[in-house]
Amino acid sequence: MLLDRIKTPKQLKRLSFATLENLAEEIRQFLIQTIADTGGHLASNLGVVELTLALHKVFDSPKDKIIWDVGHQSYIHKIITGRKDRFQTLRKLDGLSGFPKTEESVHDAFGTGHSSTAISAALGLATARDLRAPNSCEKVIAVVGDGSITGGLAYEGLNNAGRSETDLMVILNDNQMSICENVGAISRHLNDIRTAPFYLGAKQDIRRILDKLPVMGQTLFAGLESAKAAMKKYLLLHGVLFEEMGFRYFGPVDGHNIPALVNILRGVKQIRGPVLIHVLTKKGKGYESAEDAPTRFHGIGSFNVNTGKPTTANNGVTFTDVFSKALIKHAAKDKKIVAITAAMSSGTGLEPFKERYSKRFFDVGIAEGHAVTFAAGLARGGLKPVVAVYASFLQRAYDQILHDVALQNLPVVFAIDRAGLVGEDGETHQGIYDLAYLSHIPNMTILAPKDGTELEAMLDFALSHSGPVALRYPRDVTQVSQLKSPIYYGQAETVTMGENIALVSVGTMNKTATSIADILLDKGFFPSVYNARFIKPLDMSLAGRLHKYEAIYVLEDAARIGGFGSRLLEAMANTGKTPPRFHIFAFPDIFIQAGQRDELFSKYKLDANGIAEYIIRERKPGLVAN
Repeated sequence: MLLDRIKTPKQLKRLSFATLENLAEEIRQFLIQTIADTGGHLASNLGVVELTLALHKVFDSPKDKIIWDVGHQSYIHKIITGRKDRFQTLRKLDGLSGFPKTEESVHDAFGTGHSSTAISAALGLATARDLRAPNSCEKVIAVVGDGSITGGLAYEGLNNAGRSETDLMVILNDNQMSICENVGAISRHLNDIRTAPFYLGAKQDIRRILDKLPVMGQTLFAGLESAKAAMKKYLLLHGVLFEEMGFRYFGPVDGHNIPALVNILRGVKQIRGPVLIHVLTKKGKGYESAEDAPTRFHGIGSFNVNTGKPTTANNGVTFTDVFSKALIKHAAKDKKIVAITAAMSSGTGLEPFKERYSKRFFDVGIAEGHAVTFAAGLARGGLKPVVAVYASFLQRAYDQILHDVALQNLPVVFAIDRAGLVGEDGETHQGIYDLAYLSHIPNMTILAPKDGTELEAMLDFALSHSGPVALRYPRDVTQVSQLKSPIYYGQAETVTMGENIALVSVGTMNKTATSIADILLDKGFFPSVYNARFIKPLDMSLAGRLHKYEAIYVLEDAARIGGFGSRLLEAMANTGKTPPRFHIFAFPDIFIQAGQRDELFSKYKLDANGIAEYIIRERKPGLVAN
């Protein structure tokens, strides 16, 4: 295979267009076969094969800097920059990251995992280049998806870059999709460009004009002027949004035509100042299953290449499923309930809500900050908005949560999916920081269900509460049964009563706590197990009861600093009665790499066996815990 001989991007420069097209086909087959085994982001990468090859044929990485936004479209970039032989380790523990990672390769110019950041980062790199070496010929290129361009940060970057006149290239990869179908005015604008580009509109106008022209005279001149106006209309005015922001606009260009891509990149490379190239691609290109279902193949587990169907069966009902059904049940009874997503209707379980209550469903695009303030406005207008969002994406709206929702004590419900570990997506997507950045916000109520039964009950509570409420739940399967004890504001649940040792768990860590209790019983210990339920407000009556224990162990699937355990210890210390032993089992002050959830819990000794071993070593006479 030609692909096996490509170890550096420099090798692409001497390949003919025909050879590059053959290489593109080899890369597609390699991607499909590999991701069928490992899982990953398939559809978005199939759409940028030719674009990636053209970029590396024209530019000189790592001298020239290529920044990928969101970053999940960087697989081909990784493959041709010397990482093909490690591709089977993609998104695995100690393996390749699913996103650009500066520690991984000199060809990864900037770490990107969340959307809309590349233009700002590229402008920073370009400005640093100009200050460091004013006459440098180094190029900086930001490859931005049309989904990412809906994010407000992208326009802040465009605005600043356009007025700076810095030598910078933005490539708008337009496949009409983010994860789900793109929405909004920007999407419509790009669609206008797609449906009426120069080669569809201007050529037709010119043909009609020339058909009417005489051979000589003023009519010919007028006809040429009309042709010129038609060219200007279709070639320039459809890019007016970017032109007015200070960018020279080129396109649209067929993103699967390597010669066309190389030619325009070579031409634009000579232009100084900010430029934008509009490239049209097809998400899932070259694999029929991904072309037909690009949303499902955006991020997918292992699958059968021939059928496109998953190779692993659905393990059961997930927290997302429970939330989805419960929200629809409440919405059927209360017309004030509305649902909001930031381009994640499928991942957050809102597709069924959208189908049933389309007028009460709002997809705002990749714009989490706008989603939260929009929800605040809806709440102020008398509605009951529910913002469904991933934990790692909600942090992008911290200011809006604090300033626009909590400060006014508005009844906005935050359904925080993927809280805790997400596993294979790694550092950029781990949802372990939400407790720390939400807990100190006044008026905020935070709950964590141990299972699907509690999630249903907590959603019921949240929709009837008078202020903001955050429900955090993981990317995991769950059980739904009869609720054993009602949800009362600010009260924890006593799961089992014991003596000497107390295990206090947050959310689904209750399952771990129960397993630990079983292990400890076999060793002669009799622990109590408490389910916190409310992270905020703290159950102060529980804090008072905990003083009687010799040792208290808190279990949470969140960052240790600023989490539930820290707040509980602070509350107990304020009473002047701190326990002899208080230990928090949570994630350390580092970024948690990619890997399966079970692997990562085991690695950080946060599984039942690891925690039980620690407690036994600490409590047995003559043994010292690590």
